[in-house]
Amino acid sequence: MSSDPWGRVDETGTVYVRTADGEQVVGSWQAGSPEEALAYFERKYEGLVVEIGLLEKRVKTTDLSAKDAQAAIDHIREQVDAHHVVGDLDALRVRLDKLVELVEARREERKAQRAKQSDEARHAKEALVAEAEELSQSDQWRAAGERLRALVDTWKGLPRLDRKSDDELWHRFSHARSAFSKRRKQHFAQLDAQREEARKTKERLVSEAEALSNSTDWGVTAARYRELMSEWKAAGRAQREHEDDLWNRFRGAQDVFFAARSSVFAERDAEQSENLKLKEELAEEAEKLLPITDLKAARAAFRNVNERWEAIGHVPRDSRPKVEGRMHAVERAIQEAEEAEWRRTNPEARARAEGLTGQLQAAVDKLRGQIEQARAQGNNAKADKLQRELDGRQALLDQALKGLQEFGG
Repeated sequence: MSSDPWGRVDETGTVYVRTADGEQVVGSWQAGSPEEALAYFERKYEGLVVEIGLLEKRVKTTDLSAKDAQAAIDHIREQVDAHHVVGDLDALRVRLDKLVELVEARREERKAQRAKQSDEARHAKEALVAEAEELSQSDQWRAAGERLRALVDTWKGLPRLDRKSDDELWHRFSHARSAFSKRRKQHFAQLDAQREEARKTKERLVSEAEALSNSTDWGVTAARYRELMSEWKAAGRAQREHEDDLWNRFRGAQDVFFAARSSVFAERDAEQSENLKLKEELAEEAEKLLPITDLKAARAAFRNVNERWEAIGHVPRDSRPKVEGRMHAVERAIQEAEEAEWRRTNPEARARAEGLTGQLQAAVDKLRGQIEQARAQGNNAKADKLQRELDGRQALLDQALKGLQEFGG
C-alpha cells in the first residue's frame, strides 16, 4: 500500500483522496505501481489547479460575463465534487467560493482595472523606449534590427496614453530606431568597401593560381598553392555575386596542377612498386642466412645481397620501414653474432660480466629479504613497490647470466 498527505492506494488498487468529510474513492488502478497511481491522479488535480488559475485570471483581466464566469465555476465545481483526483480538494472549493465573490464584484473592479491598464501601458511604453535606445547602440545588426521591429509591433498593440505623453514617448522611440538605421547603413557601406578589396585581392590570387596550373616544379608549386590558400582565407569574403565564381576559378587552377602531379606520381609509384617487389625478394634471400652457423660465410653472403639492394631505386614511402626493417634485422643478427664471437675471446669482458652478475645477485638477495620483512610487518604497499624493483633487477640478472653462459661460465 502507498500513500501521501492527500491520498492513498490500498492493496486492491483502489485510490482514495482525503477530504474534510473523510476519505473518498477516487478510482481503481491496475496499470502500474501505487506510486504511479498517485502520481497520475495528482497530475489530474494539478490540471484542476491550472484550470482554476486560468479562470481566476479571466475573471480579473477580461470582459468575461458574470453568466459565463458562473457557468465555468459550476463546471469546475462538478469535477471537484466528483473527487476523481488526489489533492487538497477543500482548498479548491475555497478558491471557487472566492471566485464567486470576485464575479459579483467585477463591475467595481473594471473601473480600477482600466486605470491600472493605463498605468501599465505607460510603463510598458517607457520600457520599450528604454530598450530601443539601448538597441540603437548595438552592433548585432540582424538581431537588434529584428528586435526593434518586434518592439514596433508591441507598441502598436498597447493602448494609447494621453496625446502629449504618447507623442513624447513615440518621438524618443522613433529617434532611437533612426539612429540604429543610420549606424547600420554606415557599417554595411564599410563592409561593402572591405568586400570590394577582398575581390581585388582574390582576383590577383586567381591569376597567380591559373599561371601556376601548368607548372611541373611539383614541390615548390604545391607549397605555393598552400600559401595562396592561406592568403585566400585571410582576404575575407568578396561580394556574394563574385565569391563563388572566383573560388571556382581558383580551385579549378589547383585541380589542373594537382591532377597532373598525381599522374606523374602514379607512374613513379608503379616503378617504385616494382622496386619494392625486388627488395622483398632480396630481404627473403637475406633472411635465409638465419640462424647464423658460419659467421664468415653469412657476412660475405649478406654483403653480396646488400650490394644488389643498393642498386635498386626507391620504394613507396609507406612500405619502406617494413622491407628495410627485414634487412636491418638480418644485419643486426650478424652484428650480434660478431659481438658474441668477440666476447668469447675477450677475458676482460668475461671479468666484467662476472662482476656485474655478482652485484645483481647480491641486490636481488637483499631485495628479497626486504620484501619478506615488509610482508611480516604488514606493509604490503612497500612490499609491492620492492617487488616491482626486484622484478626489474631479476630481469637484468637473468640477462647477465645468459651473457655469462656465452663465455662458458
